[in-house]
Amino acid sequence: MKISFATWDHDRTLPLHDGRVTVPGVELESHIHPTSKLFPLAVQEARFDVTELSVSSYLLQIARGGSDYTAVPAFISRAFRHSGFYARRGAGIETCADFAGRRVGVPEYQMTAAVWMRGILKDEFDVDCEDIHWRTGALDAGVRTERLPLALPEGMAVEPIEAGQTLQELLLAGEIDAVLAPKPPQAFLDGNPDIVRVIPDFEAAEIAYHARTGFFPIMHLLAVRKTLVETDPALPRKLFAASVAARDIAIDQLRAIWLGNSNRLSLPWLNASMERTLKSFGPDYWRYGVAANRDELAAICRYSVQQHLAPRLVDPEELFDPSVLDT
Repeated sequence: MKISFATWDHDRTLPLHDGRVTVPGVELESHIHPTSKLFPLAVQEARFDVTELSVSSYLLQIARGGSDYTAVPAFISRAFRHSGFYARRGAGIETCADFAGRRVGVPEYQMTAAVWMRGILKDEFDVDCEDIHWRTGALDAGVRTERLPLALPEGMAVEPIEAGQTLQELLLAGEIDAVLAPKPPQAFLDGNPDIVRVIPDFEAAEIAYHARTGFFPIMHLLAVRKTLVETDPALPRKLFAASVAARDIAIDQLRAIWLGNSNRLSLPWLNASMERTLKSFGPDYWRYGVAANRDELAAICRYSVQQHLAPRLVDPEELFDPSVLDT
């Protein structure tokens, strides 16, 4: 069976794209796209047979009645998010608690990074999503729109910016006070002093957050078209096993680079980063499987309802094909 396989070029998926890892009885047709392009194709067209998928958008589809896909608990993207809170210098935002009552930009209200960051605002700083006037659109270049329509309650302030505008421009102009950003705004990278991080020592905050919660926020998972599973019910388990093998290759390769005699990655403090990671997580720091991540999955299911995205609370097991629930 030949099936299309689409992800970004994560080190955890490249062994599946380049053939170092194979799926028994399956020929994978490789497609590598940035997720900004891939996710609209996945949720609006279901273009690929097996695809990387935003947890938030997929969860929203399940809560609304279904998806063309069923998921495999291979969490191919994860990221801490305390680094992504930015404010305009002089806006009076000293901590994330100061986001209440402010105008805050976010590329998409439904994006997984934003769901986790609003969860942090609520759980860590007691700021509700209703306390903020949200503006949505491109962070610093291009165009960004919601990939699925929203059904927010009356009075909830989520307003797209005008065509041609960016959140960075509005922030610098004083039209918004802060942004939730999945990556640093370009002006911040260029050294503009008028954009500041709200949590300057974000690594320490993220280590403490992980120690309190056990979470390493899940961003994306792998999903397979349901019609293919009807043809081959063993396909989800085969994809999961192959994803674990690909992840293990990536982890082993990183370990070999870390412990090698020469610094093969262009990172001056790779040793320190690896040692801090292992101290915080232990060796199993990129966990796949439902049981090992259930509390974290339950948290994002809860956040989706709290933030008026999912119309009902989804049970984590609903997200995955039944054949992989014991993985």
